[in-house]
Amino acid sequence: MWWFQRGLCALPGALVIWSSDTFLISYATAVVDTGTEVPERCVFGFMLSISAFSGLGTMYVRYKQVQALISASESGLQLLNYTGLLMGIVSTVGMCFVANFQVTPTVSFSDLSVTGLTFGAGTLYVLVQTGMSYRMQPRFRGRDIFWARMAVGMWSLISIITFFISSVLMYDDLPGMDVANKFHWQPRERSVAHQVSAAAEWSLASSFICFFFTYIHDFQKITLRVQPVLQSNHLYDYPHYEEREHVQHGERSPLLAGAM
Repeated sequence: MWWFQRGLCALPGALVIWSSDTFLISYATAVVDTGTEVPERCVFGFMLSISAFSGLGTMYVRYKQVQALISASESGLQLLNYTGLLMGIVSTVGMCFVANFQVTPTVSFSDLSVTGLTFGAGTLYVLVQTGMSYRMQPRFRGRDIFWARMAVGMWSLISIITFFISSVLMYDDLPGMDVANKFHWQPRERSVAHQVSAAAEWSLASSFICFFFTYIHDFQKITLRVQPVLQSNHLYDYPHYEEREHVQHGERSPLLAGAM
């Protein structure tokens, strides 16, 4: 059995591959200065939307996995788990806004706020999951996974701080330059703050991809099975009377059942 056939590890694996392709295509179109033009802009938005929904599915499965592993008495871990899911939802909603509301070739303050919301919530998600990995090891996790997530978490934290500081510096008054145009980089531009901000943004995206890569081993332990259940309020409506002993009146059970 190949590694991607074990459990649900194909979910974070596909997310990592698709997101990497999304940012590589975005970089390629930006280099030729067509990233803000149609149809290149639409392709990036389409691919980023798929990444957002795939990320949301991955984070929800992770939430359910942790919920099944910890006991109800561990209120601290329960709170961290809920907080992580909330941060993940906020981050993916921000990604959808970034993907689908690119209306101008320049970037306004509201666009910067949405991008900051996406990266800010994403960084908090990474840090919360790192904290849970620390609390859950060595019972459920090895120390290697924790240290890997800790390294990625510090990477994300440094990148988000650098991104916000450099973005604020771009709002300084410069003679003869409009605020909105500061965010649309030109090849002749020599703004250090702009270059640092762009590098920090790419660094953040890369750190998130690396973090989801650490989920592959955990998701190999998850299997999903589908159990169809026929519900009826009439015991004798079935064509084979001898099967009535196997049907419970008003039986209700979950359609999807997961096992780890």
